Amino acid sequence: MSARSRSSSPEFDPLAFDQDFTPLPEYKAPTDTALDFGGLLPEPLKLHEDLKTGCGGQLWPAGMTLAKHMLRYHGDKLQKARILEIGAGGGLVGLAVAKGCSFETPMYITDQLEMEELMAYNTTLNGLNDKVKSMILNWGEPLPEEIVALKPDTILAADCVYFEPAFPLLLQTLKDLLALEPSATVYFCFKKRRRADMQFLKAARKTFKITELEDQDRPVFSREGLFLYAFTRK
Repeated sequence: MSARSRSSSPEFDPLAFDQDFTPLPEYKAPTDTALDFGGLLPEPLKLHEDLKTGCGGQLWPAGMTLAKHMLRYHGDKLQKARILEIGAGGGLVGLAVAKGCSFETPMYITDQLEMEELMAYNTTLNGLNDKVKSMILNWGEPLPEEIVALKPDTILAADCVYFEPAFPLLLQTLKDLLALEPSATVYFCFKKRRRADMQFLKAARKTFKITELEDQDRPVFSREGLFLYAFTRK
């Protein structure tokens, strides 16, 4: 995602909204949260939430949903995985996976420059510097050399569908990642907030095979407008 796209995001620019947007949530003051994801983590994840540099610094429902799914269904399947999180915000999903799953290759959690400090802080807060590397990855731009070298085959993306002008940039980055590693799977969770979100999914179906993921919590999170998919190359 380009810095210009996130910096003019609708949550800080009311004029960017139209009548199709749902009301904005109430933002929290900076806080520290401990999460065990319903007992899926024996030792809770510590997460500092801070909105001073953007909405990505807050915990969002799609991140919780994707983190629980990965812990519940992939905890013992990622040993050889090369893991990348995009749009990580404070690093909720990637750090949860790092705490609850075993893997040999250090993962990357990525976002824009504004989120770099918070990603790094939360990584250190959980003692995960040996397992997790945080870095900048702007959607729509050429992939960083480290990511090209990694060739990620497990890509995590939660609540990346938010700001409509960034949708083409997000799609381009997903295309680049699956071109880099054709066997990769993108685990993708988002909350539907307006009709445009489903237009993103329609556009994505033209390029990717999209499969709705089975999850024991789906009856609950689907009532909240949350969708959980796997994107793979056609």
